[in-house]
Amino acid sequence: MNQRLVLIHGMDPRGSKVGGMETHVRQLLRRHPAHMRILMVGIDDFGDLELGRKHVLNVAGREIDFVPVMHIPASEQTTAAKSVGNSVTFRFAKAMAYYLPRIRKMIKGEAASAEVERFEFALLARALGCPLVVMVHNEGDPKGDKMDSILSRYWWINDTAEWLAFRLAKRIFTVTPKLRERIAERHPSQVKKAEVLTVSVDTDLFRPTPFDLTDGKLKLVYAGRLDEFKDPALMFRVARRLHEVLGGAFEFHFCGSADPYRFPEFAAIEACTVRHGALLPEGVAAVMRQVHMGILVSHWEGMPCFLLELLSSGRPFGGLRLPQFDQVIEQGVNGRMVERGATVEESEAMVTGAILEQWSEIRTGRTDPQAVHAKIVPWSVTNQLGRLFTALTDIARPGRAPEMPATTPMAAAE
Repeated sequence: MNQRLVLIHGMDPRGSKVGGMETHVRQLLRRHPAHMRILMVGIDDFGDLELGRKHVLNVAGREIDFVPVMHIPASEQTTAAKSVGNSVTFRFAKAMAYYLPRIRKMIKGEAASAEVERFEFALLARALGCPLVVMVHNEGDPKGDKMDSILSRYWWINDTAEWLAFRLAKRIFTVTPKLRERIAERHPSQVKKAEVLTVSVDTDLFRPTPFDLTDGKLKLVYAGRLDEFKDPALMFRVARRLHEVLGGAFEFHFCGSADPYRFPEFAAIEACTVRHGALLPEGVAAVMRQVHMGILVSHWEGMPCFLLELLSSGRPFGGLRLPQFDQVIEQGVNGRMVERGATVEESEAMVTGAILEQWSEIRTGRTDPQAVHAKIVPWSVTNQLGRLFTALTDIARPGRAPEMPATTPMAAAE
């Protein structure tokens, strides 16, 4: 007997939008159990699909049903909104609400459950009649943390959506213990539903390979968005300092569709930057094989997919410490972390020093890609996603034991 899994996310499964949520959704599309049939409600990046209709797609060898409810070119989805009404999230929710009756008919009579990554979509999932799992990714607090201006100005919208989503959900998963603690503090009546499920990584795709040291250049990578909380300005300053210290034997690799020229600091490293653009997971994995290390200097994070993919690829980390990173980083084995300094200049110097120390260990053969990879195996999709699929099956059809996550044909071939 089949079960319907409804995913509601503002992305096109054929596109290359980057981010932790998008990575998680792609893992569900690729690794869902055989007894599940996915219906994904999303955005058409290319303008070639009829809106509000079910389209059968092949995603990494897995067949899914896709219902686009609006068309937005990918280039317009990375631009920060000036108002709530212009935000992609609001426009997507409005478009889905229009097609709700039609989508509800598509799953009528089926055992179904839904999973959402954004609080704003929880009500839409329940309006479809689906019991709901909410995944909580972001540790940032719109009222106090550094965020894009639209979130900080309208923090009460996020708070209201969060309050409602937790009460509509049957189960809640948070990607860090801190997020579960926040639920216990702010929504004590709902914490019994919540458990920690860190994001996972496809260890078949992101596999360790030897370092290429033939040209003597340090190749440093970052993959993701350039939101304010990621502190791109500091990251670019560190890259400039590394280029200077290493006498030009340095490259900065950036995977993502965001415009780095928004930050004046990028001009200093433009000549030594390799811009790969937005990439699907296979493309990111290929870049990882070309580089030596990765960098993150964020003010806050959940558990970044980029970090897990980096380590799974056998590439160590250099950057600023966040508490949850202690779960996956062991100093001297798979990376080096430092605390944020009192000034930008101090942070720049400390991160630069940490990366140079790690680079020395790579060049002298003291960093083993296999050892870096081994630390991340507990976070593999095989180990992690089974718990989520269990929950989604239980709330749709209580008592049925789910199958293990499927292995994609690509992974099986490898």
